[in-house]
Amino acid sequence: MPKNTYPVSSGYKANSFTDINYKGTYNVYSYHSGYPALHTVEGDTAKHNFYGNLINDDSMYNKRSPFWVPAVEVIGIDFATVALDRYILKADYAMISLKSWEYNFRKGWEWDVDGFGINFFGHPYSGSLTFSAARSTGYNYYQSTGFSFGGSVIYEYLGENTRPSYNDVINTPINGALIGEILYRISSNILDDTKVGGERVGREILAGILDPARGLNRLLQGKTSRVTPHEVYQKEPANYTLYAGIHNSADGPSASLQSLGMLNLQIDYGNPFEPRKRKPFDFFRLRTDFDFGGKYAVMDNIGGYGVLYGQNVQMKTNVSLIGIFQHYDYWHNLYFEMASTAFGVGAVTKFPITPKINLFTSAHAAIAPLAGNAITYGLDTSAFKRYHYGGGVEAKLEGTLNLGKLASISFLGYYFWTHTYVGAPQFNNLAILRPRLTVRIFDGLSCGIENYTYINGEEFPNGKPSIHLQRVEQKIFLLYFFENPKRYEHYN
Repeated sequence: MPKNTYPVSSGYKANSFTDINYKGTYNVYSYHSGYPALHTVEGDTAKHNFYGNLINDDSMYNKRSPFWVPAVEVIGIDFATVALDRYILKADYAMISLKSWEYNFRKGWEWDVDGFGINFFGHPYSGSLTFSAARSTGYNYYQSTGFSFGGSVIYEYLGENTRPSYNDVINTPINGALIGEILYRISSNILDDTKVGGERVGREILAGILDPARGLNRLLQGKTSRVTPHEVYQKEPANYTLYAGIHNSADGPSASLQSLGMLNLQIDYGNPFEPRKRKPFDFFRLRTDFDFGGKYAVMDNIGGYGVLYGQNVQMKTNVSLIGIFQHYDYWHNLYFEMASTAFGVGAVTKFPITPKINLFTSAHAAIAPLAGNAITYGLDTSAFKRYHYGGGVEAKLEGTLNLGKLASISFLGYYFWTHTYVGAPQFNNLAILRPRLTVRIFDGLSCGIENYTYINGEEFPNGKPSIHLQRVEQKIFLLYFFENPKRYEHYN
Protein backbone atom coordinates (compact mmCIF):
# COMPACT_ATOMS: atom_id res chain seq x y z
CA MET A 1 0.00 0.00 0.00
CA PRO A 2 1.71 3.27 -1.10
CA LYS A 3 2.31 6.13 1.30
CA ASN A 4 2.43 9.90 0.90
CA THR A 5 4.34 11.86 3.51
CA TYR A 6 3.01 15.25 4.65
CA PRO A 7 4.59 17.86 6.91
CA VAL A 8 3.30 18.02 10.41
CA SER A 9 -0.13 19.56 10.57
CA SER A 10 -0.04 20.30 14.27
CA GLY A 11 3.67 20.78 14.87
CA TYR A 12 3.73 18.12 17.56
CA LYS A 13 5.53 15.38 15.60
CA ALA A 14 7.98 15.10 12.75
CA ASN A 15 5.44 14.04 10.16
CA SER A 16 2.04 12.63 9.40
CA PHE A 17 1.17 10.34 6.57
CA THR A 18 -1.62 8.90 4.50
CA ASP A 19 -2.08 5.22 3.65
CA ILE A 20 -3.85 5.11 0.30
CA ASN A 21 -5.97 2.31 -1.06
CA TYR A 22 -6.59 3.24 -4.68
CA LYS A 23 -9.78 1.20 -4.70
CA GLY A 24 -11.41 4.07 -2.91
CA THR A 25 -10.52 4.24 0.79
CA TYR A 26 -7.55 5.83 2.52
CA ASN A 27 -6.48 6.29 6.12
CA VAL A 28 -5.24 9.65 7.35
CA TYR A 29 -2.86 9.63 10.30
CA SER A 30 -2.42 13.01 12.00
CA TYR A 31 -1.02 14.18 15.30
CA HIS A 32 -2.84 16.31 17.84
CA SER A 33 -1.43 17.12 21.27
CA GLY A 34 1.33 14.59 20.63
CA TYR A 35 -0.93 11.62 19.95
CA PRO A 36 -1.69 10.06 16.55
CA ALA A 37 -5.27 9.87 15.35
CA LEU A 38 -6.55 7.73 12.50
CA HIS A 39 -9.32 8.97 10.20
CA THR A 40 -10.70 6.74 7.45
CA VAL A 41 -12.25 8.61 4.53
CA GLU A 42 -13.61 7.72 1.13
CA GLY A 43 -11.95 8.74 -2.11
CA ASP A 44 -8.42 9.21 -3.38
CA THR A 45 -5.74 11.89 -3.20
CA ALA A 46 -6.64 13.21 -6.66
CA LYS A 47 -10.09 14.18 -5.40
CA HIS A 48 -9.75 14.83 -1.67
CA ASN A 49 -7.70 17.02 0.61
CA PHE A 50 -5.82 15.91 3.70
CA TYR A 51 -9.07 15.89 5.70
CA GLY A 52 -11.04 13.73 3.27
CA ASN A 53 -13.07 16.60 1.77
CA LEU A 54 -13.43 17.22 -1.96
CA ILE A 55 -10.86 19.60 -3.44
CA ASN A 56 -13.24 20.44 -6.33
CA ASP A 57 -17.00 20.62 -6.61
CA ASP A 58 -18.31 17.29 -7.92
CA SER A 59 -18.94 17.95 -11.63
CA MET A 60 -21.52 15.15 -11.77
CA TYR A 61 -23.82 17.16 -9.50
CA ASN A 62 -22.63 20.67 -10.42
CA LYS A 63 -22.66 20.81 -14.20
CA ARG A 64 -21.60 23.95 -16.02
CA SER A 65 -24.56 25.84 -17.51
CA PRO A 66 -24.49 27.18 -21.08
CA PHE A 67 -22.82 30.59 -21.45
CA TRP A 68 -26.13 32.37 -21.94
CA VAL A 69 -27.44 31.37 -18.48
CA PRO A 70 -25.01 33.42 -16.35
CA ALA A 71 -24.94 36.13 -19.05
CA VAL A 72 -28.70 36.62 -18.72
CA GLU A 73 -28.45 36.54 -14.93
CA VAL A 74 -25.70 39.18 -14.92
CA ILE A 75 -27.80 41.51 -17.06
CA GLY A 76 -30.80 40.77 -14.82
CA ILE A 77 -28.81 41.72 -11.71
CA ASP A 78 -27.70 44.94 -13.41
CA PHE A 79 -31.22 46.04 -14.22
CA ALA A 80 -32.62 44.85 -10.90
CA THR A 81 -30.09 47.26 -9.36
CA VAL A 82 -31.32 50.01 -11.66
CA ALA A 83 -34.94 49.30 -10.68
CA LEU A 84 -34.08 49.41 -6.97
CA ASP A 85 -32.21 52.69 -7.35
CA ARG A 86 -34.87 54.29 -9.53
CA TYR A 87 -38.18 53.18 -8.05
CA ILE A 88 -37.33 52.51 -4.39
CA LEU A 89 -34.42 54.81 -3.60
CA LYS A 90 -35.50 57.48 -6.14
CA ALA A 91 -31.85 58.11 -7.05
CA ASP A 92 -31.28 60.79 -9.69
CA TYR A 93 -28.47 58.86 -11.37
CA ALA A 94 -30.85 55.94 -12.06
CA MET A 95 -33.20 58.05 -14.24
CA ILE A 96 -31.83 56.52 -17.43
CA SER A 97 -33.13 56.89 -20.97
CA LEU A 98 -32.03 56.44 -24.56
CA LYS A 99 -30.66 59.96 -24.36
CA SER A 100 -28.50 59.12 -21.33
CA TRP A 101 -27.20 56.02 -23.09
CA GLU A 102 -26.20 58.06 -26.14
CA TYR A 103 -24.49 60.61 -23.88
CA ASN A 104 -22.49 57.93 -22.07
CA PHE A 105 -21.24 56.34 -25.30
CA ARG A 106 -20.38 59.71 -26.79
CA LYS A 107 -18.59 61.23 -23.76
CA GLY A 108 -16.80 58.11 -22.58
CA TRP A 109 -15.00 57.38 -19.32
CA GLU A 110 -14.13 59.49 -16.27
CA TRP A 111 -13.21 59.26 -12.59
CA ASP A 112 -16.48 59.73 -10.68
CA VAL A 113 -17.19 61.74 -7.52
CA ASP A 114 -19.35 59.24 -5.63
CA GLY A 115 -18.96 58.70 -1.89
CA PHE A 116 -16.24 56.52 -0.43
CA GLY A 117 -18.54 53.77 0.85
CA ILE A 118 -20.43 53.47 -2.44
CA ASN A 119 -17.30 53.22 -4.56
CA PHE A 120 -15.10 51.02 -2.40
CA PHE A 121 -17.66 48.75 -0.72
CA GLY A 122 -21.00 49.10 -2.52
CA HIS A 123 -19.60 48.42 -5.98
CA PRO A 124 -17.46 45.45 -4.86
CA TYR A 125 -20.50 43.89 -3.19
CA SER A 126 -22.59 44.33 -6.34
CA GLY A 127 -19.70 42.78 -8.26
CA SER A 128 -19.84 39.77 -5.94
CA LEU A 129 -23.44 39.16 -7.04
CA THR A 130 -22.61 39.07 -10.75
CA PHE A 131 -19.53 36.98 -9.98
CA SER A 132 -21.66 34.49 -8.07
CA ALA A 133 -24.17 34.29 -10.91
CA ALA A 134 -21.43 32.59 -12.95
CA ARG A 135 -19.63 30.82 -10.09
CA SER A 136 -22.80 29.04 -8.98
CA THR A 137 -23.52 27.84 -12.53
CA GLY A 138 -20.30 25.89 -12.84
CA TYR A 139 -17.67 28.46 -13.89
CA ASN A 140 -14.31 28.85 -12.16
CA TYR A 141 -12.85 31.88 -10.40
CA TYR A 142 -11.27 33.53 -13.44
CA GLN A 143 -14.19 32.81 -15.76
CA SER A 144 -16.63 34.21 -13.20
CA THR A 145 -14.50 37.35 -12.87
CA GLY A 146 -14.92 37.83 -16.63
CA PHE A 147 -18.71 37.73 -16.29
CA SER A 148 -18.53 40.27 -13.48
CA PHE A 149 -16.35 42.54 -15.62
CA GLY A 150 -18.86 42.33 -18.48
CA GLY A 151 -21.70 43.14 -16.10
CA SER A 152 -19.80 46.16 -14.80
CA VAL A 153 -19.21 47.53 -18.30
CA ILE A 154 -22.89 47.12 -19.18
CA TYR A 155 -23.97 48.85 -15.99
CA GLU A 156 -21.54 51.72 -16.44
CA TYR A 157 -22.88 52.52 -19.90
CA LEU A 158 -26.56 51.70 -19.43
CA GLY A 159 -27.34 51.66 -15.71
CA GLU A 160 -26.71 55.30 -14.79
CA ASN A 161 -27.18 58.66 -16.46
CA THR A 162 -23.64 59.67 -15.49
CA ARG A 163 -20.60 58.82 -17.55
CA PRO A 164 -18.95 55.40 -17.06
CA SER A 165 -16.15 55.55 -14.49
CA TYR A 166 -12.70 54.00 -14.45
CA ASN A 167 -12.79 53.34 -10.71
CA ASP A 168 -16.05 51.38 -10.86
CA VAL A 169 -14.96 49.08 -13.67
CA ILE A 170 -11.86 48.19 -11.60
CA ASN A 171 -13.46 47.98 -8.16
CA THR A 172 -16.61 46.11 -9.14
CA PRO A 173 -15.22 42.98 -10.81
CA ILE A 174 -11.84 42.66 -9.05
CA ASN A 175 -12.88 43.23 -5.45
CA GLY A 176 -16.26 41.71 -6.30
CA ALA A 177 -14.47 38.50 -7.28
CA LEU A 178 -12.61 38.42 -3.96
CA ILE A 179 -15.78 38.95 -1.92
CA GLY A 180 -17.80 36.64 -4.17
CA GLU A 181 -15.32 33.76 -3.96
CA ILE A 182 -15.11 34.09 -0.18
CA LEU A 183 -18.91 34.01 0.13
CA TYR A 184 -19.11 31.08 -2.29
CA ARG A 185 -16.64 29.04 -0.27
CA ILE A 186 -18.20 29.86 3.10
CA SER A 187 -21.63 28.93 1.75
CA SER A 188 -20.17 25.65 0.39
CA ASN A 189 -18.99 24.84 3.91
CA ILE A 190 -22.53 25.42 5.14
CA LEU A 191 -24.40 23.52 2.41
CA ASP A 192 -24.81 19.76 2.68
CA ASP A 193 -27.01 18.13 0.06
CA THR A 194 -27.01 14.84 1.97
CA LYS A 195 -29.12 16.40 4.76
CA VAL A 196 -32.91 16.56 5.02
CA GLY A 197 -35.51 18.12 7.31
CA GLY A 198 -35.00 21.14 9.53
CA GLU A 199 -31.22 21.03 9.38
CA ARG A 200 -31.33 21.15 5.58
CA VAL A 201 -33.73 24.10 5.60
CA GLY A 202 -31.53 25.99 8.02
CA ARG A 203 -28.42 25.39 5.94
CA GLU A 204 -30.15 26.52 2.74
CA ILE A 205 -31.46 29.71 4.34
CA LEU A 206 -28.12 30.67 5.89
CA ALA A 207 -26.19 29.96 2.69
CA GLY A 208 -28.76 31.95 0.67
CA ILE A 209 -28.42 34.96 2.97
CA LEU A 210 -24.63 34.92 2.63
CA ASP A 211 -24.66 34.38 -1.15
CA PRO A 212 -28.02 35.54 -2.58
CA ALA A 213 -27.18 34.89 -6.24
CA ARG A 214 -26.17 31.34 -5.42
CA GLY A 215 -29.29 30.87 -3.33
CA LEU A 216 -31.46 31.97 -6.26
CA ASN A 217 -29.63 29.65 -8.63
CA ARG A 218 -30.10 26.73 -6.27
CA LEU A 219 -33.84 27.35 -6.38
CA LEU A 220 -33.85 27.58 -10.17
CA GLN A 221 -31.65 24.47 -10.53
CA GLY A 222 -33.66 22.39 -8.07
CA LYS A 223 -30.66 21.96 -5.78
CA THR A 224 -32.43 23.17 -2.65
CA SER A 225 -34.55 20.01 -2.55
CA ARG A 226 -32.29 17.35 -4.06
CA VAL A 227 -30.62 14.77 -1.84
CA THR A 228 -27.24 13.37 -2.86
CA PRO A 229 -25.57 10.18 -1.60
CA HIS A 230 -22.38 12.03 -0.62
CA GLU A 231 -20.90 15.52 -0.32
CA VAL A 232 -20.73 17.36 -3.65
CA TYR A 233 -18.96 20.63 -2.77
CA GLN A 234 -15.37 21.51 -2.07
CA LYS A 235 -14.94 22.10 1.64
CA GLU A 236 -11.95 23.32 3.59
CA PRO A 237 -11.62 23.53 7.37
CA ALA A 238 -12.24 27.04 8.68
CA ASN A 239 -11.86 28.74 12.03
CA TYR A 240 -14.06 31.65 13.12
CA THR A 241 -13.04 34.16 15.78
CA LEU A 242 -15.61 36.55 17.28
CA TYR A 243 -14.51 39.60 19.29
CA ALA A 244 -16.76 41.87 21.38
CA GLY A 245 -15.76 44.69 23.70
CA ILE A 246 -15.04 48.40 23.91
CA HIS A 247 -12.33 50.66 22.62
CA ASN A 248 -11.12 54.16 23.39
CA SER A 249 -10.04 56.48 20.60
CA ALA A 250 -7.84 59.55 20.86
CA ASP A 251 -6.77 62.12 18.27
CA GLY A 252 -3.36 62.54 19.88
CA PRO A 253 -1.67 62.49 23.30
CA SER A 254 -3.68 65.41 24.68
CA ALA A 255 -7.02 64.64 23.00
CA SER A 256 -10.09 63.54 24.91
CA LEU A 257 -11.03 59.87 24.75
CA GLN A 258 -14.09 58.59 22.94
CA SER A 259 -15.47 55.19 23.91
CA LEU A 260 -17.16 52.96 21.36
CA GLY A 261 -18.47 49.43 21.35
CA MET A 262 -16.85 46.93 18.98
CA LEU A 263 -17.85 43.67 17.33
CA ASN A 264 -15.34 41.92 15.07
CA LEU A 265 -15.24 38.68 13.10
CA GLN A 266 -12.19 36.95 11.62
CA ILE A 267 -12.32 33.94 9.29
CA ASP A 268 -9.28 31.75 8.61
CA TYR A 269 -10.14 29.34 5.79
CA GLY A 270 -8.11 26.39 4.57
CA ASN A 271 -4.83 24.94 5.75
CA PRO A 272 -1.94 26.89 4.19
CA PHE A 273 0.52 24.18 5.23
CA GLU A 274 -1.12 21.24 3.47
CA PRO A 275 1.01 20.28 0.45
CA ARG A 276 -1.27 20.37 -2.57
CA LYS A 277 -1.91 22.05 -5.89
CA ARG A 278 -3.47 25.45 -5.14
CA LYS A 279 -6.51 27.06 -6.71
CA PRO A 280 -7.64 30.64 -6.04
CA PHE A 281 -8.73 31.08 -2.42
CA ASP A 282 -8.02 27.56 -1.19
CA PHE A 283 -6.58 29.60 1.68
CA PHE A 284 -7.81 33.05 2.73
CA ARG A 285 -8.17 35.33 5.73
CA LEU A 286 -10.97 37.87 6.18
CA ARG A 287 -11.58 40.25 9.07
CA THR A 288 -14.41 42.71 9.62
CA ASP A 289 -14.55 45.33 12.41
CA PHE A 290 -17.72 47.12 13.46
CA ASP A 291 -17.92 50.11 15.83
CA PHE A 292 -21.02 51.13 17.77
CA GLY A 293 -21.41 54.45 19.52
CA GLY A 294 -22.96 57.89 19.24
CA LYS A 295 -25.23 58.19 16.22
CA TYR A 296 -23.48 55.63 14.08
CA ALA A 297 -22.99 51.91 13.72
CA VAL A 298 -19.96 51.88 11.48
CA MET A 299 -18.13 49.21 9.55
CA ASP A 300 -14.71 50.44 10.63
CA ASN A 301 -12.86 48.14 8.28
CA ILE A 302 -13.04 45.00 6.22
CA GLY A 303 -9.93 43.43 4.81
CA GLY A 304 -8.43 40.22 3.69
CA TYR A 305 -6.31 38.31 1.27
CA GLY A 306 -6.40 34.98 -0.49
CA VAL A 307 -3.94 32.87 -2.41
CA LEU A 308 -4.23 32.84 -6.21
CA TYR A 309 -1.30 30.57 -6.91
CA GLY A 310 1.12 28.99 -4.48
CA GLN A 311 3.52 26.24 -3.58
CA ASN A 312 4.26 24.65 -0.23
CA VAL A 313 7.88 24.57 0.92
CA GLN A 314 9.31 22.72 3.91
CA MET A 315 12.71 23.41 5.48
CA LYS A 316 13.32 21.04 8.38
CA THR A 317 10.35 21.62 10.70
CA ASN A 318 9.34 24.98 9.18
CA VAL A 319 6.49 24.89 6.67
CA SER A 320 5.48 27.72 4.29
CA LEU A 321 2.96 28.58 1.63
CA ILE A 322 4.65 30.92 -0.86
CA GLY A 323 2.73 32.42 -3.74
CA ILE A 324 0.72 35.17 -5.39
CA PHE A 325 -2.02 36.76 -3.29
CA GLN A 326 -4.93 39.08 -3.94
CA HIS A 327 -5.71 41.76 -1.31
CA TYR A 328 -8.69 43.95 -0.48
CA ASP A 329 -8.59 46.59 2.26
CA TYR A 330 -11.32 49.03 3.27
CA TRP A 331 -10.91 51.40 6.24
CA HIS A 332 -13.58 53.99 7.00
CA ASN A 333 -13.32 55.33 10.53
CA LEU A 334 -13.20 58.62 12.42
CA TYR A 335 -9.60 59.27 11.36
CA PHE A 336 -9.14 58.35 7.75
CA GLU A 337 -10.55 56.71 4.63
CA MET A 338 -8.37 54.19 2.85
CA ALA A 339 -9.16 51.41 0.41
CA SER A 340 -6.97 49.43 -1.94
CA THR A 341 -7.02 46.67 -4.52
CA ALA A 342 -3.69 44.87 -4.67
CA PHE A 343 -1.81 41.87 -6.02
CA GLY A 344 1.57 40.64 -4.85
CA VAL A 345 3.85 38.00 -3.43
CA GLY A 346 3.51 36.57 0.03
CA ALA A 347 4.54 33.82 2.40
CA VAL A 348 2.64 32.24 5.29
CA THR A 349 5.00 30.30 7.56
CA LYS A 350 4.87 28.16 10.67
CA PHE A 351 7.90 27.91 12.98
CA PRO A 352 7.50 25.16 15.61
CA ILE A 353 9.50 26.21 18.70
CA THR A 354 8.49 23.52 21.19
CA PRO A 355 5.86 20.78 21.00
CA LYS A 356 3.27 23.29 22.28
CA ILE A 357 4.65 26.68 21.22
CA ASN A 358 4.47 27.83 17.60
CA LEU A 359 5.20 31.08 15.77
CA PHE A 360 3.05 31.88 12.72
CA THR A 361 4.02 34.68 10.34
CA SER A 362 2.52 36.17 7.20
CA ALA A 363 4.54 38.58 5.04
CA HIS A 364 3.33 40.29 1.86
CA ALA A 365 4.47 42.92 -0.66
CA ALA A 366 1.97 44.03 -3.29
CA ILE A 367 1.21 46.54 -6.03
CA ALA A 368 -2.08 48.43 -5.74
CA PRO A 369 -3.43 49.51 -9.16
CA LEU A 370 -6.31 51.35 -7.47
CA ALA A 371 -6.60 52.97 -4.07
CA GLY A 372 -8.51 55.74 -2.34
CA ASN A 373 -7.13 57.75 0.55
CA ALA A 374 -8.01 60.77 2.68
CA ILE A 375 -7.39 62.07 6.18
CA THR A 376 -10.70 62.87 7.86
CA TYR A 377 -11.75 64.70 11.00
CA GLY A 378 -14.82 62.88 12.20
CA LEU A 379 -16.84 60.29 10.32
CA ASP A 380 -17.41 61.05 6.63
CA THR A 381 -21.06 60.32 5.76
CA SER A 382 -21.06 62.45 2.61
CA ALA A 383 -22.51 61.01 -0.60
CA PHE A 384 -19.77 62.78 -2.54
CA LYS A 385 -16.05 62.41 -2.95
CA ARG A 386 -13.63 63.78 -0.35
CA TYR A 387 -10.81 61.35 -1.05
CA HIS A 388 -8.14 60.96 -3.75
CA TYR A 389 -7.87 58.25 -6.38
CA GLY A 390 -4.42 56.79 -6.71
CA GLY A 391 -2.23 53.74 -6.91
CA GLY A 392 0.93 52.53 -5.27
CA VAL A 393 2.42 49.78 -3.15
CA GLU A 394 1.68 48.13 0.15
CA ALA A 395 3.34 45.76 2.63
CA LYS A 396 1.92 43.61 5.42
CA LEU A 397 3.55 41.72 8.26
CA GLU A 398 1.58 39.60 10.73
CA GLY A 399 2.92 37.40 13.47
CA THR A 400 1.40 35.32 16.26
CA LEU A 401 3.23 33.47 19.02
CA ASN A 402 0.92 30.81 20.45
CA LEU A 403 1.92 29.79 23.98
CA GLY A 404 0.09 26.49 23.87
CA LYS A 405 -3.55 27.13 24.68
CA LEU A 406 -2.74 29.50 27.54
CA ALA A 407 -2.12 32.76 25.69
CA SER A 408 -1.03 34.34 22.43
CA ILE A 409 1.04 37.41 21.57
CA SER A 410 0.56 38.91 18.12
CA PHE A 411 1.69 41.84 16.03
CA LEU A 412 0.31 43.40 12.87
CA GLY A 413 2.01 46.01 10.75
CA TYR A 414 0.57 47.41 7.51
CA TYR A 415 1.99 50.11 5.27
CA PHE A 416 0.26 51.75 2.28
CA TRP A 417 1.86 54.30 -0.06
CA THR A 418 -0.11 55.87 -2.92
CA HIS A 419 0.20 58.71 -5.41
CA THR A 420 -2.77 60.50 -6.92
CA TYR A 421 -4.11 59.76 -10.40
CA VAL A 422 -6.46 62.74 -10.57
CA GLY A 423 -5.99 66.35 -9.46
CA ALA A 424 -2.96 68.00 -7.90
CA PRO A 425 0.08 65.73 -7.37
CA GLN A 426 0.03 64.25 -3.90
CA PHE A 427 1.59 61.33 -2.02
CA ASN A 428 -0.28 59.57 0.76
CA ASN A 429 1.11 57.14 3.27
CA LEU A 430 -0.55 55.20 6.05
CA ALA A 431 1.07 52.95 8.64
CA ILE A 432 -1.02 50.75 10.94
CA LEU A 433 0.63 49.08 13.95
CA ARG A 434 -1.18 46.71 16.29
CA PRO A 435 0.29 44.62 19.14
CA ARG A 436 -2.16 42.31 20.94
CA LEU A 437 -2.23 39.98 23.93
CA THR A 438 -4.92 37.37 24.58
CA VAL A 439 -5.22 35.08 27.62
CA ARG A 440 -7.41 31.98 27.65
CA ILE A 441 -10.18 31.83 30.26
CA PHE A 442 -11.64 28.43 29.40
CA ASP A 443 -12.33 26.37 26.30
CA GLY A 444 -12.52 28.77 23.34
CA LEU A 445 -13.10 31.92 25.44
CA SER A 446 -10.26 34.40 25.96
CA CYS A 447 -9.86 38.00 27.08
CA GLY A 448 -7.57 40.37 25.28
CA ILE A 449 -6.16 43.84 24.85
CA GLU A 450 -4.72 45.50 21.77
CA ASN A 451 -3.44 48.91 20.77
CA TYR A 452 -3.83 50.42 17.30
CA THR A 453 -1.56 53.23 16.15
CA TYR A 454 -2.45 54.98 12.89
CA ILE A 455 0.20 57.21 11.29
CA ASN A 456 -1.11 59.24 8.35
CA GLY A 457 0.83 61.48 6.02
CA GLU A 458 0.05 63.65 3.01
CA GLU A 459 2.93 65.20 1.06
CA PHE A 460 2.72 67.70 -1.77
CA PRO A 461 5.56 68.10 -4.31
CA ASN A 462 4.37 71.63 -5.21
CA GLY A 463 5.65 73.06 -1.91
CA LYS A 464 2.42 72.95 0.06
CA PRO A 465 3.06 72.05 3.73
CA SER A 466 2.86 68.33 4.46
CA ILE A 467 0.35 66.85 6.90
CA HIS A 468 1.37 64.23 9.45
CA LEU A 469 -1.01 62.88 12.08
CA GLN A 470 -0.88 60.07 14.63
CA ARG A 471 -3.97 58.61 16.28
CA VAL A 472 -4.30 55.73 18.75
CA GLU A 473 -6.97 53.29 19.91
CA GLN A 474 -6.98 50.89 22.84
CA LYS A 475 -9.30 47.90 22.69
CA ILE A 476 -10.38 45.52 25.46
CA PHE A 477 -12.45 42.54 24.44
CA LEU A 478 -13.67 39.02 24.96
CA LEU A 479 -12.78 36.62 22.17
CA TYR A 480 -14.44 33.33 21.32
CA PHE A 481 -12.55 30.99 19.04
CA PHE A 482 -14.82 28.63 17.11
CA GLU A 483 -12.23 26.00 16.28
CA ASN A 484 -12.79 23.49 13.52
CA PRO A 485 -11.63 20.14 14.95
CA LYS A 486 -9.86 19.47 11.65
CA ARG A 487 -7.98 22.79 11.77
CA TYR A 488 -6.86 23.00 15.37
CA GLU A 489 -4.48 25.92 15.18
CA HIS A 490 -5.13 29.61 15.65
CA TYR A 491 -2.90 31.23 13.03
CA ASN A 492 -3.58 34.79 14.16
